[in-house]
Amino acid sequence: MDNDSHRVLSDLTKEGSGWYAVFAPQVTDGQITAFPSMDVELVHTFTHKSVVCCVKFSTDGKYLATGCNRTTQIYDIRIGQKICVLEDTQASKTGDLYIRSVCFSPDGQYLATGADDKQIRIWDIAEKRIRTILEGHQQEVYSLDFSRDGRLIVSGSGDCTTRVWDMNEGKINKILTIPEPENIDAGVTSVCISPDGRLVAAGSLDTVVRIWDVQTGQLVERLKGHRDSVYSVAFTPDGYGLVSGSLDKTLKYWDIRPILRGVGGLAPDHLSGSGKPENDQQSEGGGAGEKESQYTKNFTGHKNYVLSVAVSRDGKWVVSGSKDLGVQFWDANTATAQCMLQGHKNSGTSRICSLLVVLRACVHSLLGDPYPVSPLFV
Repeated sequence: MDNDSHRVLSDLTKEGSGWYAVFAPQVTDGQITAFPSMDVELVHTFTHKSVVCCVKFSTDGKYLATGCNRTTQIYDIRIGQKICVLEDTQASKTGDLYIRSVCFSPDGQYLATGADDKQIRIWDIAEKRIRTILEGHQQEVYSLDFSRDGRLIVSGSGDCTTRVWDMNEGKINKILTIPEPENIDAGVTSVCISPDGRLVAAGSLDTVVRIWDVQTGQLVERLKGHRDSVYSVAFTPDGYGLVSGSLDKTLKYWDIRPILRGVGGLAPDHLSGSGKPENDQQSEGGGAGEKESQYTKNFTGHKNYVLSVAVSRDGKWVVSGSKDLGVQFWDANTATAQCMLQGHKNSGTSRICSLLVVLRACVHSLLGDPYPVSPLFV
C-alpha cells in the first residue's frame, strides 16, 4: 500500500479504546474530492450493573437518564458523574422490573419512566420522589414522549395502544387503539409527538406507522412501506417529516405535509375514525384506511435491525442505532451515511443510540455549543 493510500485510510478512520469510527468521503467521478467535516471523540463511559434498556438526554443536553432493572440513573454530562438514582421501593420485589423508557420534561423538573409493570412514573428529580403514577396500560410501556410545552405526555405499549396523558391533571386524556385480528401483533414500540403538539406518531410490530390528530383523537394516516416491525419513529424539527426505523434494516423519511392540511379539523373522509375523549377508546374502526403516502427517502446500509432513530435539531442529520452494533450518521438531504461508529459489544435490549452517551459527534459545520456532549440529537 502506498503512502497516499495510508493517508486516505488515516483520514477516513479513527480508533479509540474499545471503539472506532469510519467516515465517508465525498467522491466525484471515482475520485475523493473532499474529506468529511466530522470528528468523533470518546468523552465518558458509564458502567451499569444491569442491561441498559433506554437512554435519553435532557432538553438542554446537560443531563442523561438511563433505564435499567428497577433503577433509573441520571448523569451530569459536564462532569461525567452519576447524580441521582431513582427506584420505586414500593414496587413488587418479585422478578425483574426493567425500565423500558425514560423521558425528561422540557423544563427538566420531571422524569417520566415506563416499565415492565405497565406503570408510568413521573419523578420529581429535585425531590427524588414519585409525583404521579399513571396507570391504564395492560402490557409493558416501551416508549414515552413529552409535548414541547410539557402539558402532555404520550406513551406506547405492547397492549396495542398509544395513550395521551394530561400532566397537569395526572390522568388520561385520550386512548388511541389499534384493533387488529388476533393473529396480528400490533404492539406499539415507539411514539413521538410533533414539535407543534398537533400530531402523535406510533411505530408498531405490524410494520405500520400510524399518525393521530392530538386534539380530536382521530387517525389521520397509516404509513406503509416497511417490510418488518417498526421500532423507532422521530419527527423532523420543522414538523413536516417523519423518520422511521425498522427491523427490515432500513430507515425511511416520510413527507407528512399533506396530512397537516387536514389537522385541526376533520380527518380525511377515507380515514374516518371517531375521536373520543377521557376514558373512551378511539380506534381505527371499520373502513379506516391508509392515505397511500409514500416515503421519499430510503436509508440503507445497516446490516441488522434498526432499533433507534433521531434527527438533529437543525434537521440536517439523521442518526440511527442498529443490532449490527453500529451507529450511523446520515445526511438527511441525500440519505447517505457520513459516519459509522462501533463500540458496544452487545446490542441486547438497549437502544444502540446509547453510544451517544459516551461518544461526542463533533460535526464542525454545525456545532458551537458549550457542552461537553453535543445536544444535537436530544
